[in-house]
Amino acid sequence: MALWLAIVLMVVTLLVGGVLGFFLARRWFKKYLEKNPPVNELMIREMMRQMGRTPSEKQVRQILASMNQYK
Repeated sequence: MALWLAIVLMVVTLLVGGVLGFFLARRWFKKYLEKNPPVNELMIREMMRQMGRTPSEKQVRQILASMNQYK
């Protein structure tokens, strides 16, 4: 009887730990993305404007392609 109870407790503990770990990881990742959003076209255009350049569409696409290549 004690062996059966120990096995059930281990399985329940693993399930609860897995569910809890999933939600904690999900919460951490959402906070991370809020602080560090992925780079998009608008951000690239704004960075180039701050450097004193007006980027063409081709330049923006090239920068995005080169950044996606290293992901």
